Amino acid sequence: MTGRSVLYDVPGPRARRRNVGYTVAFGLAAAAIAWFVVSRLEDKGQLTTAMWGPFLEPSTWTGYLLPGLRTTVTAAVLAIVLALPIGAVFGVARLSDHRWIRVPAGALVELFRAVPVLVLMLFADFYYAYYTGVDSDVRPLFSVVVGLVLYNGSVLAEVFRAGITALPAGQSEASFALGLRKAQVMVSILLPQAVAVMLPAIISQLVVVVKDTALGGVILSFPDLMSNYRIVPANFQNVIPSLIVVGLIYVVLNGVLSWVASALQGWLAHRRGGGPELAAVTAATDIVAAHSDSL
Repeated sequence: MTGRSVLYDVPGPRARRRNVGYTVAFGLAAAAIAWFVVSRLEDKGQLTTAMWGPFLEPSTWTGYLLPGLRTTVTAAVLAIVLALPIGAVFGVARLSDHRWIRVPAGALVELFRAVPVLVLMLFADFYYAYYTGVDSDVRPLFSVVVGLVLYNGSVLAEVFRAGITALPAGQSEASFALGLRKAQVMVSILLPQAVAVMLPAIISQLVVVVKDTALGGVILSFPDLMSNYRIVPANFQNVIPSLIVVGLIYVVLNGVLSWVASALQGWLAHRRGGGPELAAVTAATDIVAAHSDSL
């Protein structure tokens, strides 16, 4: 039995022919659906050259799209910068030996993880409107950022907790044997490895942060990309081209974020050199040496 046939049966000649037939059938069905959609859009005049003309005008970009993109990036960056450390703190707190830390941290994480981010944004907006003196011009930005931080921070807390618990128990035991306290083991040994292990999941959640900024433009008059783009089809009746352009902007934005994450993951792998185990031993010995020097 080969490694390829352990989890499934290798298809025979009849199965391969059947799979090819299914593939061709689904391909033809997808092509037919695409042809129907494109033909309907052409009948409505949404794919004509004139509908794409506004996006060749600099005023469309400088007046609507680029300001909205700048606001979207600002909200996303603020939310990411705040959600990451909050998620790390609460992820570690959920693993605390002290019940008075572990239980409240778990309750807060489960609460904000269960509430839709849209509701959190609305609560934040009402709070800022009625109980603070925040200017109405910046209140939508604050509300969007708070909603994103509360929701995504709680989700990231679970990601960090899962990454820490997935690490081999021997690393903690070896660190304790060297005389390290649990706080030192958690911060210097386990948490950095959990970040490296769970980096794909972390980046996926950060992509969600970028996309969820659009919710603020729907309910809070937040002048983000999704809010500003609607001015273009309102003036030129080019709804489909506008949606395509905005969708491509989001694809590029999230692609850049994924590229940065991949570069960071490669840098971390190169920096670790011998892998997580060697990194853990090196970090532990460095801490012990520093403690010995202080004595």
